[in-house]
Amino acid sequence: METTQLDCWKGDFGDNYTERCRPKDVAVATKGRCLEEIFTRCGIPRDCSVMEVGANIGTNLKALRRVAWSGDLYAVEPNRKAYEILVCDKEIALKQGFHSDGFSLPLGDRSVDLVFTCGVLIHVHPDHLVRICSEICRVSGIYVLCMEYFSPEPEAKTYRGQRGLLFKRDFGGFYLDHWPDLQLVDYGFLWKRISFFDNINWWLFKWKGRGGNP
Repeated sequence: METTQLDCWKGDFGDNYTERCRPKDVAVATKGRCLEEIFTRCGIPRDCSVMEVGANIGTNLKALRRVAWSGDLYAVEPNRKAYEILVCDKEIALKQGFHSDGFSLPLGDRSVDLVFTCGVLIHVHPDHLVRICSEICRVSGIYVLCMEYFSPEPEAKTYRGQRGLLFKRDFGGFYLDHWPDLQLVDYGFLWKRISFFDNINWWLFKWKGRGGNP
């Protein structure tokens, strides 16, 4: 599926983002501690398999490895430059990486324990949001983690001088409204000043009647 937003991230705009966002070690370490705190608080075992949709160069996945995450890691990334850096990073040690997008995930139903996005759904046009979230839900075996900007009402924002590239909303409510078999495990906020995450809200959901802690 091709969209205006996806074309932008695949091209020079996405390449420039990749160059801008190469993290320092302190950022990776701090993100790892934040993710570990969330996962521990929510009772997610360390051998849980994880896939990030829109992983860029894999900073979040590297952060998980830094806190001794032992589960298989998967990544999907549409930007070629970022993808090549991601799959060559031996520290991340991906089980499998895909040069693809979130609209058609190249994995089977319930094939990964936990599937997440971080600052990705905000760049999906509202007309296409159900499609990408449906794919995330299809591939998720137990958990869905959503880490995105929050707004109580849907709103479009200018992003780096570009219109039509950033859309805020209550993404947690969006998941619950569209997939009633998801139950909320926990939610919170990551403050950029101390977390190196970009002032985002997070929601952790679990499928009713499936494995893992309640």
